Amino acid sequence: MSQVITSILILLLMTASAVVAQPDKRSPLFLELKQQDSLFFERSFNQCDIAYLESRMAQDLKFYHDQSGFQDRTKFFENIQQYICTPSSKKPIRKVDVNSLEVYPLNNNGKLYGAIQMGIHHFYIREQGKEDIHTSTAKFTHVWLMQEGIWKLSEVLSYDHHEPNSH
Repeated sequence: MSQVITSILILLLMTASAVVAQPDKRSPLFLELKQQDSLFFERSFNQCDIAYLESRMAQDLKFYHDQSGFQDRTKFFENIQQYICTPSSKKPIRKVDVNSLEVYPLNNNGKLYGAIQMGIHHFYIREQGKEDIHTSTAKFTHVWLMQEGIWKLSEVLSYDHHEPNSH
């Protein structure tokens, strides 16, 4: 009898994990968050569209970085303007490894209110007229919240930074 109960419990656990598993990489949620990541980082980080960045960040943003510590929204914007978007001949650029992306829905009573997105991103230095120089690779975990029909970045974990090919 205990073997039957064990088999039923295993079946239930497998079914439960399938229900909360990552959506298919062709699902509307996965594709929407993949596009959101691409647009968000191209405009805000790579092109320094600060107005766009401000419109896509939650008011209570929390940013955790393994090398520069915790930043709230105010400190995050100060750092973006000081280190990423200063006029310089050398511009930091972020590119995502699209094959590494994972997306997990966040629901409340069956209604989607957000998503967790994880993956690997690569950082480069761009100089006009030169090929981008790969400077580091890291993992990220983002919590996106749907607020008034717009995906907003609420929490960011950026960690395991290392030089290219050092892992």
